[in-house]
Amino acid sequence: MSVRTRRVAKLLQREIAAILALELPQERLVTVTGVRVSNDLGIAYIHVSVMLATSEHRQAALAQLKGQAAQIRKALAQRIRHQMRAMPELRFFLDESLHEVSKMDTLLDTIRAERAQRSGES
Repeated sequence: MSVRTRRVAKLLQREIAAILALELPQERLVTVTGVRVSNDLGIAYIHVSVMLATSEHRQAALAQLKGQAAQIRKALAQRIRHQMRAMPELRFFLDESLHEVSKMDTLLDTIRAERAQRSGES
């Protein structure tokens, strides 16, 4: 990834997060966890995490974001029109890493509890 694409990705991440927080509030807490931009700056892959929600709610929030992509792109164009010539196409993806970490923590806590119980019995 070149310096230019990294800068654009950081700019897009910051501005899209602000748009979602201020201009287009979501039903659930949506966090922009990362943005990757194609080499030609034509496509932005936006990874979002939906907090405190079930799998169905996360999928619904993602569908809502995909439906609002044109509106988000327009708001983004108004915010950074002097920094970029053309706005990239926005593609949203669900980042499940936080939920996977939570599952792993739960499993590890269960293992620790079982080990403590076994060592207490011996």
